Amino acid sequence: MQSKLGLDFKKVERAKGLAKEIADEVQSFVESYTTVAVERTLCRLMGIDGVDANGVPLPNVVVDELKSKGVLGEGALFHIANAMIATGLSPQQIAEKVAEGNMDITKASIADKAQLEKVLQPVIDASVNKIRARRERREHYLKTIGEGPKPYIYVIVATGNIYEDAVQAEAAARQGADIIAVIRTTGQSLLDYVPYGATTEGFGGTYATQENFKIMRSAMDKVGEELGRYIRVCNYCSGLCMPEIAIMGAFEGLDVMLNDALYGILFRDINMQRTLIDQYFSRIINGFAGVIINTGEDNYLTTADAVEAAHTVLASDLINEQLALLAGLPEEQMGLGHAFEMDPMLENGFLMELAQAQMAREIFPNAPLKYMPPTKFMTGNIFRGHLQDALFNIVGIWTQQGIQLLGMPTEAIHTPFMSDRFLSIENAKYIFGNMKSIGEEMEFKEGGIVRNRAKEVLDKAIELLEQLTSEGLFNALEKGIFADIKRSRVGGKGLDGVVEKGANYMNPFINLLKGRK
Repeated sequence: MQSKLGLDFKKVERAKGLAKEIADEVQSFVESYTTVAVERTLCRLMGIDGVDANGVPLPNVVVDELKSKGVLGEGALFHIANAMIATGLSPQQIAEKVAEGNMDITKASIADKAQLEKVLQPVIDASVNKIRARRERREHYLKTIGEGPKPYIYVIVATGNIYEDAVQAEAAARQGADIIAVIRTTGQSLLDYVPYGATTEGFGGTYATQENFKIMRSAMDKVGEELGRYIRVCNYCSGLCMPEIAIMGAFEGLDVMLNDALYGILFRDINMQRTLIDQYFSRIINGFAGVIINTGEDNYLTTADAVEAAHTVLASDLINEQLALLAGLPEEQMGLGHAFEMDPMLENGFLMELAQAQMAREIFPNAPLKYMPPTKFMTGNIFRGHLQDALFNIVGIWTQQGIQLLGMPTEAIHTPFMSDRFLSIENAKYIFGNMKSIGEEMEFKEGGIVRNRAKEVLDKAIELLEQLTSEGLFNALEKGIFADIKRSRVGGKGLDGVVEKGANYMNPFINLLKGRK
């Protein structure tokens, strides 16, 4: 690929090599540990669902039982398989008996490995086939009714009530949206369980539950068939339940999921060890399910300056890319994040934003890229805000971004009304059509502002990655390298849910799903 920015691709290769060193070091740690969220995910892959008499999800009941007895390191599958052989019951029936207090699965006789694998195989096959069928259903829609052009127009709904969300999502799809993101209710990322069933109350968003995923998927399939255009559904698997929500999304046919290796650490104070273990299995699932992940580097620029800290966004994108590759996620499913977040009063700020967006496009040529709108400097002046969003949309089409999360003129005032979305979609469609080929027509002056800015950011990112390779990612996070936020390796939420794998540990889904379709 020839760079319009005159980037030195040997430097890009150097940056990716450094990021791989960092990711490999993280992975060497990840391989030796599991978490309560990973084990609950395995329970769900065994078909365990529902809640006990107190409303506690059955996957939590089983995993908490194993953890309380100090045997979680052997893995949920090891104990479930032994209980299946001993009793002839299904995993769901076993979980129900554990919840009733009528079974201690740690007391079952230990079978040999071949027996364990044999009893699990039909259940494993059923889960894998269920995910594959969902992916094939999406691909059938894309082949038969098609979808909108890139950049995908991405908007959010956030009423707190999944049924109202569906109504608003249908309206947005008819207005021209390609991706509907159901914003997750405030604080759900800190819950170490996933609520059960449909929900109608949520503050700042709606609970991510499997039933809510099903309701939104069904609504978007219906409206997509009506419009003759497939509508993608997005939700969040970040937080303390990353792999668990990933598998629920895979079962229900979600298309896009927020999944970042560092976001939860930095912005939700989730323990770094817990997050880095959880992201690995969650991305394996997302990869197999054909889900596009969205990473959250745009958030760095809400706490750090967009001009001074741009290189940290690029460095994090490079690390996220390498961690995703280790999980078998193809580049075509990496919605790596960046944002249009400079002070609008900055002289030639537009040119610097253009430089960074073009740089991201050239460094990650196969990734869809998720481009985020201005938020930090939105003031409540809806007229200036609409202009800021228009400039953002111009950069999006100019640099061929894959996913354009539309800004709203009422940003910083309230959750968008349907009319606000209409204005934003109209803004984007006008610019995307009117300026469709601008990126193919325009070149950047050698030695000019745009080229110089891109080179500066790349050089600084390489310097940062060199520092990270010598210090390690864990130490860098403790020092506040990203987003000016410091986190302790042994601090934050969820560390007590991390356990070292024992001699009997088994998770066949890693080899079955990683890097496969």
